[in-house]
Amino acid sequence: MTDDPFVAHRSLLFTVAYELLGSAADAEDTVQETWLRWDGIGAAGRAAVIDPRAYLVRVVSRQALNRLRTMARRREEYVGEWLPEPLLTTPDVAEDVELAESVSIAMLTVLETLTPTERAVFVLREVFDLPFDEIADATGKSAASVRQIAHRARSHVAARRPRMEVDRAEQRHAVDRFLGALQSGDLQALMDTLAPNAVLIADGGGIADAVRQPVIGAKKIANLLGGFARVAPNAVIEQLLLNGAPGARVLLDGTVDTVIGFEFQLGRISRVYAMRNPEKLHRMNELTRLSR
Repeated sequence: MTDDPFVAHRSLLFTVAYELLGSAADAEDTVQETWLRWDGIGAAGRAAVIDPRAYLVRVVSRQALNRLRTMARRREEYVGEWLPEPLLTTPDVAEDVELAESVSIAMLTVLETLTPTERAVFVLREVFDLPFDEIADATGKSAASVRQIAHRARSHVAARRPRMEVDRAEQRHAVDRFLGALQSGDLQALMDTLAPNAVLIADGGGIADAVRQPVIGAKKIANLLGGFARVAPNAVIEQLLLNGAPGARVLLDGTVDTVIGFEFQLGRISRVYAMRNPEKLHRMNELTRLSR
């Protein structure tokens, strides 16, 4: 155990920042900024903080919110569909249903439809259960305003949030079948893994090749992906836990080319998220290299 509150709560601070920003790289930078501010108040200042955890969460939230506001215009100008930066997660995260849902690609995509302040209020209240007065301090709003924002954001998310299925064995089986069909090029087998109204969303960021509009329907998705084995015969596909759920990464010549996330419905895949923007895969590639 460490006596340094920042070290003790670093994982929590990263999770807060990631859920607010949808970017692991930006979350890491935000946590570093939080450390600089924590270190900057000096030993006497740190000793005077009554609740270091609450203090650090407020600081990281404020820093993330400032960053999110500056990123808003960049995302408005983003080429094609925007998806969050994929995050490798551990089995304990997948087993924590509430945490797994909060960091899921589906939820982060829904959070992207909120304003920066709405997103901050929703995450701090609904995910981390912060008191309204602490959220007010972190966002620069009054407690009364925060209550109104929380209600509005909660209704907005409830209308859009996916129904999360938590049978991990069933999810892994669906992913096994999908990846097997993808590698064999069997169109019918691929279609059989998908819900009839399945949707594929790809994010190339205008850098990597990717469809710029959602592809809707199992047949259209199968037709799009059916030639994968032919065009990338040497690709290596590895399963992993991605944002709290079964996912996969596609490696070409040892480099992560695509990361794939899923949503599930009645034992079938209802959404396929294909992240191909190399700027969002840089951290994944670094971790991949370190693990080999």
